[in-house]
Amino acid sequence: MAKFAISLFILCVSSISLTEAQRTGFSAELIRRDSPKSPFYNPEETNYQRQRNAFRRSVTRLSHFDRTVFSPNTPQADIIPDRGEFLMNISIGTPPFQILAIADTGSDLTWTQCKPCPQCFKQDAPLFDPKKSSTYRDFSCNSTQCSLLAGVSCSIDNKCHYHVAYGDLSTSNGNLAGDTVTLGSTTTRPVVLPKTIFGCGHDDAGTFAQTTSGIIGLGGGSVSLISQLGSSIAGKFSYCLVPVDSPDQSSTKINFGTNGVVSGSGVVSTPLVTKIPRTFYFITLEAISVGSKRIPFDDAGTSEGNVFIDSGTTFTFMPPDFNSKLISAVSSLIKENPVPDPERTLDLCYNFSPNFKAPKITVHFTGADVELTTFNTFVRISDELICFVFKGSQGSFSVYGNLVQTNFLVGYDTEKKTLSFKPTDCTKQ
Repeated sequence: MAKFAISLFILCVSSISLTEAQRTGFSAELIRRDSPKSPFYNPEETNYQRQRNAFRRSVTRLSHFDRTVFSPNTPQADIIPDRGEFLMNISIGTPPFQILAIADTGSDLTWTQCKPCPQCFKQDAPLFDPKKSSTYRDFSCNSTQCSLLAGVSCSIDNKCHYHVAYGDLSTSNGNLAGDTVTLGSTTTRPVVLPKTIFGCGHDDAGTFAQTTSGIIGLGGGSVSLISQLGSSIAGKFSYCLVPVDSPDQSSTKINFGTNGVVSGSGVVSTPLVTKIPRTFYFITLEAISVGSKRIPFDDAGTSEGNVFIDSGTTFTFMPPDFNSKLISAVSSLIKENPVPDPERTLDLCYNFSPNFKAPKITVHFTGADVELTTFNTFVRISDELICFVFKGSQGSFSVYGNLVQTNFLVGYDTEKKTLSFKPTDCTKQ
């Protein structure tokens, strides 16, 4: 979880229906987890310290992916709580009750803590009270909604109970329920989603931060917010991530429906590959070129859908053998001598100078060649050091992280099953 923060603010009282949203599309604000707009912001930390913290969360997230992607018994995608780079403000119920939660493209079920909550983690904001919402209802064990989610159980009074477990042994348990969800918009009035499936947590424990109150699922599974928006957004959403060293890196936008279409000059697209778990957005990596040298990914023993893209992971993780070849090719084209990362987190670092320039790196997905810049491939971790953002994975998976996605408009089309990239100055979006 992975991440910068998504914040959807309710800007006004009036709202629009899903039908109108489908016609016009809408956009919402994305806020980085450690930016001044986030409750996680610590003004005493330097930008380098915040970046280091994001790296540590990125590495911690690996245990989640290894357990989730490659364990056939995992009931659903789970994320590392309180490690997300993105947050999201939405409202639940009638009248709307605003909550702040971790948002993740690597998770499906949206849940929040609810009253009564005898076994809840401490949170700063009030708990959602389902009794005060005129549109709230619990789903029964034999309901269609209950059948959409794995790992459910049935209570004595025939209510559908969900259970989610996380990589650090944190858990959430409660009633699978339906209610009206309201999403704020930066481009139009708030959008109302009636009868949205979510988890009403009554027994939650672990390393969750008290500044948040749950999870917002933006993955590809059947109960995710994206899937529930469905035809109203024609399966389309996109975002544009600003570089971490931009003067104003606090926010950008996530776009839905017609606003989420990525088109025009420079767009390249690759197929989204459906795999289990459906939560993750899998794509196929064929090779990476460093300068004129093409390094085939076949050497890693991979197949179709061998990488998934994740907004919540900072690094890009590759199999160790392939990553070693990549580092060798990169370092051979840089005149300076590498220096060690004092924390031994990153695999390739150099002394920073204003004239530092990385070699041209092109990522070859099926049908899409994505040319990266120095902003995408190297990041400053101190006044003295700049380091490569590709890292050898200790698990049996590969993740295309968020630093290599910066200054690209990244578009997901879950109906046409495509993922698109368009080089863009995201600071101007």
